Amino acid sequence: MLSMRETFLATTEQILDADPDVAIVLADISAAQLAGAARRHPDRVINVGIREQLLVSTGAGLALAGLRPIVHTFPSFLVERGFEQIKLDFSHQELGGVLVSYGASYDMPTAGRTHQAPGDVALIDSLPAWTVHVPGHPEEARRLLLESVPGDDRVYLRLSAQENAEPHLGVGFTRLRSGRGGVVVAVGPVLDRVLRATAGLDVTVLYASTIRPFDAAGLRAAALDAGTADVVLVEPYLAGTSAHWVAEALSDVPHRLKSLGVRRDTEIRTYGDIADHDLAHGLDAGSLKLSIKDFLAT
Repeated sequence: MLSMRETFLATTEQILDADPDVAIVLADISAAQLAGAARRHPDRVINVGIREQLLVSTGAGLALAGLRPIVHTFPSFLVERGFEQIKLDFSHQELGGVLVSYGASYDMPTAGRTHQAPGDVALIDSLPAWTVHVPGHPEEARRLLLESVPGDDRVYLRLSAQENAEPHLGVGFTRLRSGRGGVVVAVGPVLDRVLRATAGLDVTVLYASTIRPFDAAGLRAAALDAGTADVVLVEPYLAGTSAHWVAEALSDVPHRLKSLGVRRDTEIRTYGDIADHDLAHGLDAGSLKLSIKDFLAT
């Protein structure tokens, strides 16, 4: 099976061959993999080199010219380095485009902190009217990309090296388990770990690969069905990124919330591998189980 990144690149090449109104802008990352598409469509496969602010602005320029741009690089360069251009060139001008990152929060730990971006979704969340997809499986990534290309809205598609065993292609929150002891929300590639962590617990498990717009109705219904509004939110980026959306969804329901994700209280400066970082942030299955049980038991 192709990885999430390989699936994105193969699907993008198919889109470029089929739709003359789609262009992709690169900053060296993935340029080699799309060399064939660049030879066939030299005017719609644009590599600006390691100039990430220009990467985003070029995408916005293509949108102004009537094309549907796909803008792609690692999240630390696409969202963090290029945030002013995202804010002004896309959002302020109300232009549409599909921003696609690969690398998630710490998928490349041997590259160091420069290639880590746990705050990317929080940054995008500070701008209005963005759709945010966080697929947990290559087939979800493919489907979400295909759904994102038509239209003129603003989309952020966050790809990761971490994947779940099976895709779940529903809209909004998909209820994978039902229980009476609380609601656990899993976003994207943390799902399999959440399922292992909640095995044997009497809880409802919700899953989302699209986290913006936030499925407030789905969360509210699950909390009311469970008979308790104790919510554990597990996200593969900064802990608590979606906490205000949970609060809005349950604004008239007494509730408690435990937010789990990449730690905010310290910067993890080790290298190691992905599993080391999962453990350091408490996002491995064992740590998640302890956190969830402790919260629901109090």
